[in-house]
Amino acid sequence: MDLSFGEKYDTFRQTVRKFIEENAHLAPTSADADKDGDHAKAKSWQRTLIDAGYAARTIPKKYGGAGLDPDILESRIMAEEFARAQVSPGLGGGGISFLVPVLLEKGTDELKERFLRPTIRGEMTWCQGYSEPNAGSDLASLSTRADLDGDEWVINGQKIWTSAAKTSNWMFLLVRTEPEAPKHHGISFLLLPTDTPGVDIRPLKTMTGESFFNEVFFTDARVPKDQILGQRGEGWAIANAILRHERNSLGDPDISLKRLNTLTELMQHETVDGQRIIDNAAYRDRLMQIQGRIMALRFNDLRLLSATINKVDVPLATMIVKLQGTRLRHDLEGLAVDALGELGILYEDSPYLRDHGSWQHDYMYFLGLMIGGGTTQIQKNIISERGLGMPREPRPA
Repeated sequence: MDLSFGEKYDTFRQTVRKFIEENAHLAPTSADADKDGDHAKAKSWQRTLIDAGYAARTIPKKYGGAGLDPDILESRIMAEEFARAQVSPGLGGGGISFLVPVLLEKGTDELKERFLRPTIRGEMTWCQGYSEPNAGSDLASLSTRADLDGDEWVINGQKIWTSAAKTSNWMFLLVRTEPEAPKHHGISFLLLPTDTPGVDIRPLKTMTGESFFNEVFFTDARVPKDQILGQRGEGWAIANAILRHERNSLGDPDISLKRLNTLTELMQHETVDGQRIIDNAAYRDRLMQIQGRIMALRFNDLRLLSATINKVDVPLATMIVKLQGTRLRHDLEGLAVDALGELGILYEDSPYLRDHGSWQHDYMYFLGLMIGGGTTQIQKNIISERGLGMPREPRPA
C-alpha cells in the first residue's frame, strides 16, 4: 500500500520546509509574547506568512489574503512541517479563527472590506461577548439588550467570561433586539469597539494566575446600526456557526502535534536518577497513547477539511473535536508535569522552570477549557442526542 502523497506534494513539502528553515528566526516565541505586550513580532510574522501563502490561504486577495484555492493535502503538509519545526503557524484567536469564516459567508461587502484585512493581519483583535451570569449553558436565555434609537443601537446589560476582552480592540456580541420573540429568534449579532463609551471591562483572575477572562458591563453603549452581521433576529444562527469554528479551534490537532513534538524532546533530555524519561516504559507508554489520540484527531480533521471543500455536512465529526481535543491537551500537559517530577510543581518565576512554565500553565488552562466553550458534559449531550440520535435527557417540568 502506497501512502505517499505523490511527487507534487513532496515538492510542496520541501518548499514549506525550506521556507521555515530560512525564516524561522522571524517567528515569535512564548518568550517574545511575554516581553512584547503589543505582539509586534507576531503580527510581523503573520504578514510574512500571508505573503508567502501559508496563512489566510484561501481568503481572497482583495481582502488581504493569499487568494489560493483550498487543497486538503497542502494544508496537512503545512501543519505537519510547522509542528515538526515547532514554529508558530501564525495568529489565531476569536477574530481570525471564529469571526472571519462567518464574515466571509454572511457579511455584506462593506463589512468584509472594513474588517477582514485588519483582522487577518492582527491589526484588529476581537473578543466574543456571549455568556452572561444567567445565560451560560443556556445561552439563548441572554438578556443583554440592544434598542434601535435612530441610526444607533443602544446596548445595556452584562457579559461574563469574555476571553481577552481587556486586550482586544473589538467585540462581536449577542444581544436581544426582539424581546417579544421566542428566545432563539430575538437575538442579533453586533460588532463594536471595546473602547466605546459605556463599555466597562473588568478582568477576572483565574487559576492560571492570569486575567484572561473578563466581565463586561454595557450602560447605554451606542453602536451604528449597520454594525450588525446578518439581519435582526438572526444572531442565534450566526452564533452557532461561530461556535462550530470555536470548538474546532479549541481542539486543534495541529497545535497538539506541535506540543507533542515539544514534549517528546523534553522527555528525551530530562532525566531521573540518570535515566532519560523517554526510556521509562510507563512514561513512554503514556506518550504513545497521546500520540495515537493526536493521530486520530488529525485524521478526523482531514475529514472535516474534505467536507468543507466539498460542502458536505458531517455533524458527528464536528461535534467530537472540542471534547476530545481539550481532554487530549489536558492529558498531554499533565504528562509533561509528571515527567518533570519535582520541577513540574514549580510556577511563576522559579529559575528552574522548563519552557517558561508553559506546561504548568497549559495544564490548568485546558482544565478551564474543558468547561469554557461548552462544558464536557454539554458536549457529551450534544454528541449523544444530535450526533448519535439517542433519547434526549429528561427535562424537569
